[in-house]
Amino acid sequence: MRLLSTAALLGLVATQAGCLTLHLVDASVHKPSNVAVYFSVTDSSRHPVASMTADQFRIYEDGKVVSLFESRQTILNPEVAVVQDTLLLLDMSGSVTESGRINDLIEAASAFTERISKTQVVGVATFDGSKDIHALTGFSAGGGNARQSISSLASYKPKDPSTNLNGAVIEGLHALQAQMARSTQPLRMGNLVVFTDGTDHAHRVSRADLQRALDGLDDTINVFVIGVGAEIDSGELHSIGRTKTVLSRDPAKVRIAFDDIAQVVEDYGRSFYLLSYCSPARAGEHDVEVEARPPHKGSGRLIYHFNAAGFGPQCDPNQAPSFDVHHPRTKTR
Repeated sequence: MRLLSTAALLGLVATQAGCLTLHLVDASVHKPSNVAVYFSVTDSSRHPVASMTADQFRIYEDGKVVSLFESRQTILNPEVAVVQDTLLLLDMSGSVTESGRINDLIEAASAFTERISKTQVVGVATFDGSKDIHALTGFSAGGGNARQSISSLASYKPKDPSTNLNGAVIEGLHALQAQMARSTQPLRMGNLVVFTDGTDHAHRVSRADLQRALDGLDDTINVFVIGVGAEIDSGELHSIGRTKTVLSRDPAKVRIAFDDIAQVVEDYGRSFYLLSYCSPARAGEHDVEVEARPPHKGSGRLIYHFNAAGFGPQCDPNQAPSFDVHHPRTKTR
């Protein structure tokens, strides 16, 4: 899904069929001898590998296994260093509001926000044929007033009944990026989830301009699309939903489509691991390799280079890592 490298990153081991890919997001090294790496795990089909436990990772330093008893390796709650923001962007063009199925959308969107907001900060916005998107709820954790706000869409009347899908996606990305920039956490991840029942009719923004905006994203942002309705354009929506797209021409399946995307968004969040351990090194330059070995899913490794100058005893692997929010990051795909 995402691959961000620090200056100390040596590289990632290439995957083969049936193997896993570990994407390094960031790493932290500090005294007395703490090493922490934040990374994602995906399989050979680029699907997230979620909910692994600490004992399913093996740590090597300079090619030698580091004892579990010596390293005291643990998976920290990523919330100590990471925030994940999700913006749900709902198509409220005339074809949606006049479809007679607005209550189905309200129920599906409400269930989605309640589910995702248990682990992420979630905001909701709408779009129609207008130039700008319209914020419905601010970003908040725990659900907040999302259900009440989404319920108000039952009487929503679009200012412009057309569909400015391309422009809305770009505006949604801007809103998501602005929210991520406000975070005080050093590591920030974002998800844009777009629901639409059709295609771009407003032509305010060309498809080429939209694709350039999507191509310019770094790997901190995922883009998901839920397309439900008879007018959906499969090729157009797949080109927008770079991470995952769920489509159905049956309006009655809108809840199923939302649930499918909710599961994927949750799995992506749970496929990121903040692995912390106490290094046995006490000086010098070293390569640490983290190997993932979940049951029946193959294996994969990442490599990170660190300096153990001044390292010593009394390390606590549960100490929050000190990621540098200002360090340069390189976009890679």
